[in-house]
Amino acid sequence: MSVKEFLKSRLFWKQVGLAMVIGVAIILILIIWLNIYTRHGQSRPTPEIRGLSISEAEHVAGKNRMKLQVIDSVYTTLVPRGCIAEQIPLPGHHVKKGRTIKATINAFNPEMVSVPDLVGLPRRQALSILETSGLKVGQLNYIPDLTVDFVLRQTIHGREVSPGDSVQKGMVVDLVLGRGLSSQRTGIPRLTGATLDQARNEILGASLNLGAYVFDSTVRTTDDSLRAFVYKQNPEYRRDATVQLGSAVYIWLTTDTLKIPDETSVADTLMTEDESGPPENEPSL
Repeated sequence: MSVKEFLKSRLFWKQVGLAMVIGVAIILILIIWLNIYTRHGQSRPTPEIRGLSISEAEHVAGKNRMKLQVIDSVYTTLVPRGCIAEQIPLPGHHVKKGRTIKATINAFNPEMVSVPDLVGLPRRQALSILETSGLKVGQLNYIPDLTVDFVLRQTIHGREVSPGDSVQKGMVVDLVLGRGLSSQRTGIPRLTGATLDQARNEILGASLNLGAYVFDSTVRTTDDSLRAFVYKQNPEYRRDATVQLGSAVYIWLTTDTLKIPDETSVADTLMTEDESGPPENEPSL
């Protein structure tokens, strides 16, 4: 039989048809297998396990066909000791069944650190050392002294602490600094569009204090508070004005971009200290 006759024969077309059927069947089997393997379309929200004990968290994870893995520990007063302090993914995040929730538990005993020696250091260096030591910066209190912006004392809860003292990690350290023998003044940074952490750093960097911060009604969760940005500050930013060292700055935060003034966007770069200035009036205490 010639090739031409074979191509026209019923046997050839039967083989072609059989090959097509087998090919389609293989494709369908692959699609079904992939859907089963990846659980296509079968996602569910991650449950809230923060604040639960490990056994409770394992039970909740199991009910949602997920697994729990403890990866780290911290010490915080926000949840009971031995309970879940943080989780990844966050609650509400949609994941496939069988996903592992990675959890950080609250340690039973707080981690202790040594107080660094900050006396005699300039403010910027002292703030940097505090943060790298696992401690938090509190209030900057200025008093008349020959020095300007140099640390004179370091205190915790109003009690003076000495270098090498063992304190709980994360404790807030207040600094007493010199402001010179005259009324030393400083500009105030423009904070509109900054997050809370960014605003706090800018305020401290200008030798000022964060007096208080207020979230509006758009901020309902911890995640909202991390995303919120400053839409109002008091004293208000003004380029040509100054305030005394250690003055308080009050800020209001939101997640509503419509509250940002027209001339500023959330993505704007924060003004540097030498470009900033304070408001018309001091905040009322």
